[in-house]
Amino acid sequence: MGEQSFIVRVYGVVQGVGFRYFTREQALRRKLRGHAYNLADGSVEVWIAGQREQVQSMLSWLERGPRTAQVSHIEVTECDALPPPGFHTN
Repeated sequence: MGEQSFIVRVYGVVQGVGFRYFTREQALRRKLRGHAYNLADGSVEVWIAGQREQVQSMLSWLERGPRTAQVSHIEVTECDALPPPGFHTN
């Protein structure tokens, strides 16, 4: 089976609450690669790639985020490119 790749913009109270740390932890548990970066507008960009079932599970988690965050909504865009190995944060 091939990999799926998505770029996800996460909006709400998602900066300064450990969102990127918890996202990295969840992604690594699912053996995904990509990144979680804070953006200037207060949102977080998450690029995830991996096996379909794991990616779909991660997308569901991103809709809620960790308890410390308040996710208002996410925007999901499928991506043809794959991120480099590992999961990185800024």
